[in-house]
Amino acid sequence: MTFFNRLLRDDKAASAAEFALVLPLVLLFLFGIIDAGRFMWDYNRAEKATQMGVRYAVVTEPVMSGFKDYSFAIDGGVPAGDPVPNSADGGTEWFDSATCTEASCECTGGGGFCGAVGLDSTAFNNLVDRMRDFYPAIEPNNVQVDYRNVGVGFAGNPGGPDISPLVTVRFKADDPLVFHPVTCLIFACSFNMPDFRAALTLEDAAGNFSN
Repeated sequence: MTFFNRLLRDDKAASAAEFALVLPLVLLFLFGIIDAGRFMWDYNRAEKATQMGVRYAVVTEPVMSGFKDYSFAIDGGVPAGDPVPNSADGGTEWFDSATCTEASCECTGGGGFCGAVGLDSTAFNNLVDRMRDFYPAIEPNNVQVDYRNVGVGFAGNPGGPDISPLVTVRFKADDPLVFHPVTCLIFACSFNMPDFRAALTLEDAAGNFSN
């Protein structure tokens, strides 16, 4: 009985047992702090990538090819000097929007305009490379470029494209960027980054450099 009493009162190695109990919580807390910092770092880089990407998209060769050379006045019959309509209410020749990915540009409009435009793969890859300067994890399949007619410009413009669409560079909703926390390496978990996007009105749309 005396032996069992001594055994029950023996506190040798108690600190080791306490350490073993506390260590997982300490590591979880530590790696959680590291992951929070990593996430904010990646968040800022991804957001900056869209901002600089749209800046590149509006001052260099457009991802949507062909629209700079299309005259709504000559080819589409829109009265010269009129804004290009963005719905069928303006007539048979109109343009609303286009969505461009690494595979194609899907155009919404009437008349011959949508048949005259397409994807400029070189311009798209140049845009992705520019965005990678700020977030190297970006892949072409993550990026989407949207063009929307907001009524800026006029048919028959002799100095540039008839439309100056609102250009939006974003990450695709169905193929987003993925964040991999260090804390989840054991469980192989991850989660999608937010849908970052930035928009500007098209400017000169010429060349291969932007500030």
